[in-house]
Amino acid sequence: MTSILDVKNLTLDFGGLRAIDHLNLTVNKGEIAALIGPNGAGKTSFFNCITGIYKPTAGEIFLTCRNGEKERINGLKPNLVTRKGMARTFQNIRLFSSMTVLENVMIGCHSITHAGILGAVFKDAATRKEEKYIVDKSYSILKTLELERFVNELAVNLPYGAQRLLEIARAMATDPQLLLLDEPAAGMNPTETRRLDDMILKIRDEKGIAILLIEHDMKLVMRISETIHVVDYGKKIGEGTPEEIRNHPVVIKAYLGEDIHA
Repeated sequence: MTSILDVKNLTLDFGGLRAIDHLNLTVNKGEIAALIGPNGAGKTSFFNCITGIYKPTAGEIFLTCRNGEKERINGLKPNLVTRKGMARTFQNIRLFSSMTVLENVMIGCHSITHAGILGAVFKDAATRKEEKYIVDKSYSILKTLELERFVNELAVNLPYGAQRLLEIARAMATDPQLLLLDEPAAGMNPTETRRLDDMILKIRDEKGIAILLIEHDMKLVMRISETIHVVDYGKKIGEGTPEEIRNHPVVIKAYLGEDIHA
């Protein structure tokens, strides 16, 4: 398999606290992978490191970019990481609530647009063509996630599950090779979670986007993941298929009190 993300010996220290400890992780093209672990295990810190929000203390991060080249992305700012082909969502919904659903997705296209200030002011032919492309592209993404009926609604008026999907739609607007989802099912009811399952599979199958997700809903993780990486206290303690992880003694011990067999 061809990898899209290679993380080698990633380490992150906050003063005397080691949040990530020599973590190795690979995500392959077209794969749905999960990163799981107890609260405080370092999962979101890992996402923050590989997307440029945190600067790792040590280790290497390599991303296979849109041009097919594998590049070291340590130290790149988040907007540059996005341009290279990795996008993410966050635990807490970060939509522009007073803007429409379509406008929220259009904002996600910002990193791949070329029109400058003069084009925006004078609306030359190239700028108008690009604006039409962005509108069409954004609407197409909404259709993929079955959100097109909300196209002109304010984001704040959407049902909670639809708001979560809209965040994913906005991330997809950046044309990612790899999509990072940070607890996408948080706060969802069972019906919304099942729909999310279907949408994640659809994104991978129809768009060819690899997905790495952090999630506490073990039913979701076990249903859709091909590879599961398990961390505890910043260290990887297990890796394998859902069936292998379900029966991994070290993982079961780390999840004592949590329903890993769900």
